[in-house]
Amino acid sequence: LAKIEWPIIFAETGIQLMPINTIFQLAAEEPKRLAKAKTILGIGDGFNYLLGGRPVIEVSMASTFQLYNPQTRGWSQKLCELAGLPIGIFPEVVPSGTTIGRLSDKAQRDSGLGRLRIVAGCSHDTGSAVAAVPAEEEANWAYLSSGTWSLLGVELPAPILTNVCRDLNFTNEIGYSGTTRLLKNISGLWLLQESRRIWAASGQKLDYAELAGLASQAAPFQSLVNPDDPRFTSPADMTEAIRSFCRETDQPPPKTPGSVTRCILESLALLYRKTVEELESVINRPVKILHIVGGGSRNRLLNQMTANAVQCPVVAGPAEATAAGNIAIQALAAGDLSDLTAIRKLVRESSELERYQPKQAAKWTAAAARFAQLAKHKP
Repeated sequence: LAKIEWPIIFAETGIQLMPINTIFQLAAEEPKRLAKAKTILGIGDGFNYLLGGRPVIEVSMASTFQLYNPQTRGWSQKLCELAGLPIGIFPEVVPSGTTIGRLSDKAQRDSGLGRLRIVAGCSHDTGSAVAAVPAEEEANWAYLSSGTWSLLGVELPAPILTNVCRDLNFTNEIGYSGTTRLLKNISGLWLLQESRRIWAASGQKLDYAELAGLASQAAPFQSLVNPDDPRFTSPADMTEAIRSFCRETDQPPPKTPGSVTRCILESLALLYRKTVEELESVINRPVKILHIVGGGSRNRLLNQMTANAVQCPVVAGPAEATAAGNIAIQALAAGDLSDLTAIRKLVRESSELERYQPKQAAKWTAAAARFAQLAKHKP
């Protein structure tokens, strides 16, 4: 960012500001080490190459490097020059579902397999997960990939590169068939996973179903936190970090596993509501149905809270959307499926989906007003 102004990076790539993106990793790389590189690949593309495929980068991964221009559909010469990166190390970008070779002789010998085709599926896990969202032809649907972290967004035919989109830190990642995954990375069940680890260390080994049962019995809306607060990124004790936030904001600190879990789940649902409202301001239309995929889709209490908070129907499942999307894109490359619509029809018909209707609108609207103030709190 000392070399390139943030608005220039966003205008060239449409990708949100995140220090884990490849442009930052390469800018921090040792120049001598980088000078030795002939070709740079993403992890998934690297495995494809080692198995016998051509050294290419699949587009869903290329876009998240934050060095790919979605409008010119190629590497950004401008950003490479400004960042001091040799553009020659970035290889050909191929569409999702491209066959890039066959299993090498060595890989065949080591694995006992035949000359299997190597397909560049969506190398970005969220790209595969969104391809498997079991949406029908309904209008105005959004998706929430729910796990340790959450990714909430919509599928669009083209990127949105407005100042509003940039200032709200939404990202325009490329998805299957050249679609755009306009989304935001936000916190997820990390807070609960870390709290569970703390309880287990003290002898309270509780599974997620038990925690959900305890949370359902706890009093509602006693305490709320902002799950995106930096203190929750990697605290030594997540439960104490939650209580600290509550003390600072004049709320009763939750003491039991049930009350802490309730605090986390209600806060996540309200964060999803806030993010949906921001998303609607970027796309200028309402979200009318929310599809939740990923491991978090198994949490029925959070699913219902999310429907209540966002005040729209929720469809939960499949939990293994990333794997399903990966398999389906390979099937499409093999000619067994025809297009994205066929992928989603197959996922719908082979998954157990659960539906949740919104309830308690007034209570959740009041809680959302509280949450909006808490989201502004600085330690």
